[in-house]
Amino acid sequence: MSLMVGLSCEENTVKGGMGNLVKQAQQMQQRMLKLQEELAQRTVEASVGGGMVTVTVNGKHEVLRVKIEPQAVDPDDVEMLEDLIVAGVNEALRKAQEMVGEEMSKLTGGIKIPGLF
Repeated sequence: MSLMVGLSCEENTVKGGMGNLVKQAQQMQQRMLKLQEELAQRTVEASVGGGMVTVTVNGKHEVLRVKIEPQAVDPDDVEMLEDLIVAGVNEALRKAQEMVGEEMSKLTGGIKIPGLF
């Protein structure tokens, strides 16, 4: 009989531990969703070509704005402008990814979760 009580108590401990783990995972998920909403409102900016092209991106990795200085527009050298735009977008996206990674790292305590960021 005492063996049965011991097993029952152990089962309760395991179930309680699992319930607590599930609760913690749900809380983490809620915090992550809130952080994602906050990051969607935050922006980063990258300027290339000495400020000729400036790109603004949000925390959802969406390009919000591309500003091109008039002197960067040369009909005889469209390729240069295209290269500046690509470089600006890539740099802004890199900065946004870095921002998201830093914030997610704070949330997870530095633990890298595959597929998260």
